[in-house]
Amino acid sequence: MFDFEFANKEFLYLSVLVIPYIIWYIFKNKKSIPTLQVSSLDAFKNTPKSFKYFLQHIIFIFRILAILLLIIALSRPQQVDSWQNISTEGIDIIMAIDVSSSMLAEDFKPNRLEAAKKVATKFISGRPNDRIGLVVFSGESFTQCPLTTDHAVLINLLRDIKSGMIEDGTAIGMGLATSVARIKDSKAKSKVIILLTDGVNNMGDITPITASEIAKTYGIRVYTIGVGTIGQAPYPFQTPFGKQYQNIDVKIDEPILKQISQNTGGEYFRATNNKSLSQIYDKIDKLEKTKIAVKEFRKKHELFLRFAIIALILLLAEFILKYTALRRLP
Repeated sequence: MFDFEFANKEFLYLSVLVIPYIIWYIFKNKKSIPTLQVSSLDAFKNTPKSFKYFLQHIIFIFRILAILLLIIALSRPQQVDSWQNISTEGIDIIMAIDVSSSMLAEDFKPNRLEAAKKVATKFISGRPNDRIGLVVFSGESFTQCPLTTDHAVLINLLRDIKSGMIEDGTAIGMGLATSVARIKDSKAKSKVIILLTDGVNNMGDITPITASEIAKTYGIRVYTIGVGTIGQAPYPFQTPFGKQYQNIDVKIDEPILKQISQNTGGEYFRATNNKSLSQIYDKIDKLEKTKIAVKEFRKKHELFLRFAIIALILLLAEFILKYTALRRLP
């Protein structure tokens, strides 16, 4: 199934100008007389007309066709022949990322924070039709980017986040509460928060469970991700002798993260390396595509270029014939 339309229909009115041009050409040729004068033309009455005689107007025909094709090209013809199913339409997503100092641990490469940013960037790029926002938190929280469809700006702001940009600590409740505040008034069919952390809530005025109850009230689904290997992870410390590494215990408040997801209809995931983190985002991507009604939209193909090329070929053919095979002598 396909349709055909013009993006700039008003240019089609220019084709009316071709009519007076054709009339002018007819009258011009009627008035033309031979430059060779003879006493009588009777001797030429029965002379068979050459093939060239019938082609004498081909130059004008080529010119008319070229003009019409250029007018069509200016009108931007479009073929609408593709229907695509979009299952992400109507989803608003807030990504809440922990930027506390513990996110610099290098059980992920190059570290937890950079790994999270890389995977989040890929996730954003794969959902061009969704509004996505970004919240960062550690000892406190703030909105790095509100909900937007301008994913280029969002990705640039995501790349700018770093550990130490706000007070250190782990305020999971505050991070979740800020995310809820940013998405609660959304009119989207589905509202989602993806909260990523590597620690235990130890700061903030709002507890994670209270924040999850607020999210539930507004129909917001929360997916939580615990980041960190099992056991201990190498952590870089700056010393007078340069960077030194020390293994630190990995402590993630998994019961709280699981409860947050259960309260809101989401799911908890544990990422222990770069690969598993990437797989988690892939799974969330698929989960949200299956929970939203399918919406169709048309895909348009621009056709103006082919009309412009044919017009150019006709003009070139006119020029060549005019000065070669169909050349008229004075």
